[in-house]
Amino acid sequence: MRAWVLTEPKPVAEKPLRLVDKPVPKPEAGEVRLRVLVCGICRTDLHIVAGEIPLPKLPITPGHQVVAVVDELGAGVSTLKIGQRVGAPWLGSTDGTCWYCTHERENLCDNGKFNGQHCDGGYADYMLAHAAFVYPIPDEFDEVHAAPLLCSGVIGYRALKLSQLPKGGKLGLYGFGSSAHITIQVARHLGAECYVITRGSAGQKFARELGAVWAGGTDETPPELLDSIIIFAPAGELIPLALRHVRRGGIVTSAGIHMSDIPQFPYEILWGERIIRSVANSTRADIRELLEIAAAMHLKPDIEEFSFDHLNEHLLAFDQGKVKGTGVVRVAK
Repeated sequence: MRAWVLTEPKPVAEKPLRLVDKPVPKPEAGEVRLRVLVCGICRTDLHIVAGEIPLPKLPITPGHQVVAVVDELGAGVSTLKIGQRVGAPWLGSTDGTCWYCTHERENLCDNGKFNGQHCDGGYADYMLAHAAFVYPIPDEFDEVHAAPLLCSGVIGYRALKLSQLPKGGKLGLYGFGSSAHITIQVARHLGAECYVITRGSAGQKFARELGAVWAGGTDETPPELLDSIIIFAPAGELIPLALRHVRRGGIVTSAGIHMSDIPQFPYEILWGERIIRSVANSTRADIRELLEIAAAMHLKPDIEEFSFDHLNEHLLAFDQGKVKGTGVVRVAK
């Protein structure tokens, strides 16, 4: 089979991935083998190839927004069928026994394993996955539009839940890439009024097209104080900015897995019971909930489809902000 592998972390501009041939893997007990159809491009992939996220295994095949067909069942798997279309996200497995797992916070598991970091991911013809951590894809979605829901979408959804936005509240979105353009659709469906701060007139125009009542740059101030803000851009300097734009008691949520350092800021902009919090991964319940909501509202991410053969170039285009919405790599028909 074909697989893109990272043997040494490098900046994405240096073409860090190599396309190699390797044996098709065999599923162990509790696992399934997936024949990959598509794999969405995620900013986490950029952090992985650059070595900004710890890599316990090298070489590694990245990719964790995978829509695939179940190709073979490992021993003991009875919940899935060969030929079934499923999704494999970032969270690949948990221990099921630690404090977090037993308190409905499996996204923080002490021994969590992640596709494309601890185990080979979806930029390949085949991959292995734990059967308990793959999800049937609703018939309402083709595989291309389903892929970004499995990380970009669900991280935004979890951030939206943690933002505790009041019914009909005012939500700020900082950065408007793959995750934010899905989140704004879900937030509006749930009744939010959305304000977007992002660089460039193209991104601001896109935000307005998706229903933002206001869109501007980081040098502008939203016309009203906001109830909650979600930060998607991996820029720590946005935290103090967001604190100035959220009302007392409001929540600023950082949705990224990696962010530059937060600069020092005066206590007065945090005072008033404002909250800063992060989002780490997602739970299985988050994914099931989002897939159900997305199917009901006929959510349709804005997609640019790429070929499998030039993955380094596609990652670079994504890194440079040249992809509107989200990029999805076609692996097989």
